[in-house]
Amino acid sequence: MIEESCTLKITFLGTGTSQGIPVIGSRHPVCLSDDVRDKRLRVSVMVEWDHHCYVVDCGPDFRQQMLTSEVQRIDGILFTHEHADHVAGLDDIRPFFFRQGDISIYAHKRVLDTLKRRFDYIFVQEGKYPGAPSVRPNEVINGQPIKLKGLDVIPINAFHNRLQVFGFRFGDLAYLTDVKTVPEEEMEKLRGLRVLVVNALREEPHHSHLNLEEALAFVEALQPERAYFTHISHLLGFHAEVAKKLPENVFLAYDNLKIEL
Repeated sequence: MIEESCTLKITFLGTGTSQGIPVIGSRHPVCLSDDVRDKRLRVSVMVEWDHHCYVVDCGPDFRQQMLTSEVQRIDGILFTHEHADHVAGLDDIRPFFFRQGDISIYAHKRVLDTLKRRFDYIFVQEGKYPGAPSVRPNEVINGQPIKLKGLDVIPINAFHNRLQVFGFRFGDLAYLTDVKTVPEEEMEKLRGLRVLVVNALREEPHHSHLNLEEALAFVEALQPERAYFTHISHLLGFHAEVAKKLPENVFLAYDNLKIEL
């Protein structure tokens, strides 16, 4: 558990879906929007407390996100699952590795195995290229807290269609993305939250993501003090227009939004 005196700081590094917004070549009105809140990098979040810094997911926009947020060091990366928009930026940990040494990563065994195949040069022990980074892999097992610098992070087992994904509870904050269903026993781990972050892709139903109606029902079932929607498609609509339709304690997240609790 986290000490009561600690303050959690959350930065939304990216709030877009797998293609980001604007989508390459798209003439959709949201992709042409001048509102900075409608420009969304691939989904990721940074959580800080007591000068410790962890990132959830490391997608293809990771380098840009670290530069924008002026991040000087990270203590580790937690992975929700292995899809490209969540892992493709792993090579860009190199500047952190050169300054800090091996970077701790946390993921399901299946995800660690996938990373070892995709980024074999990062994981090899012998004959390693001198410019390649190295990591300290840590397997995340459902039901076993992840102990991070004075904070027990609780894995939340969920499903992205039929693919298992992990959400994470940091004290009174829970972060879930690419979720379609959450088993009832896992829902119990999400009671009493101050802040819930969950995906809300679009208005139309989707086979592997919560749509807006489902996300609102998810919030209603859990009754957090506040909820923020992320992993947003351009098909959801303009940020300013959608935000007006939400309950008073529910918000659309946007890139570089910072909150504390």
